[in-house]
Amino acid sequence: MISAVHTLVGEIVERTGQCRVLEIGAGHGTFTDHLVAAGARVEVTEMSAPSVAVLRRRFRGSPHVTVTHDPEGKEIFRSEPVDAVVCISVLHHIPDYLGAVDHLVNRTAPGGAFLSMQDPLWYPRRSHLSMNADRGAYLLWRLGQGELRRGLATRVRRLRGRYDESNEADMSEYHVVRQGVDEAALQEILVPAFQEVQTQRYWSTQSTVLQALGERFAPPTTFGLLARNRR
Repeated sequence: MISAVHTLVGEIVERTGQCRVLEIGAGHGTFTDHLVAAGARVEVTEMSAPSVAVLRRRFRGSPHVTVTHDPEGKEIFRSEPVDAVVCISVLHHIPDYLGAVDHLVNRTAPGGAFLSMQDPLWYPRRSHLSMNADRGAYLLWRLGQGELRRGLATRVRRLRGRYDESNEADMSEYHVVRQGVDEAALQEILVPAFQEVQTQRYWSTQSTVLQALGERFAPPTTFGLLARNRR
């Protein structure tokens, strides 16, 4: 993931002499650091007020990073062109992620790029093994955290299709996921607009131990997309 960030920024800077990046949902700025190190000027939009506070402290005084608090998710729909869009673990938080990506593609300048990572694969295309391994790993991780009861309660609500609007685990992590994220539909948006589109499907879970085991034995649960050279 980090190497992909450096590669896409480096290619654009080499070709145009600059790289204006829109990073959506930067969290605490881990990938923002890498974007800046690769030579980008980054505009970060973040819905979480606590994360915005962390980002503004972290990049205070940096001429290369602008942090925008975007609690309603409207800032991405501006019209100013960018050279690259970066979405790390964020598309599944956007209710109309297909419409958002379509708009972001239209904002991307010729020769630009789109990178998304760490979104759940579309459930209807996943095998029972993939779904069960994913759920089992989640519950084992919760058990290791001493929160098995919480994990089971969250899982039961999801299976029943009932959600607690006062519960962050339901609203921020799952409310807009439901069936995962349709990577094939995203490809249909990206392929006509970019000369090259790569899809990476992989196993991902919270536990370090289960991550190592899953990379060897488990089916994919998660995906990333890298689109390069906007037409």
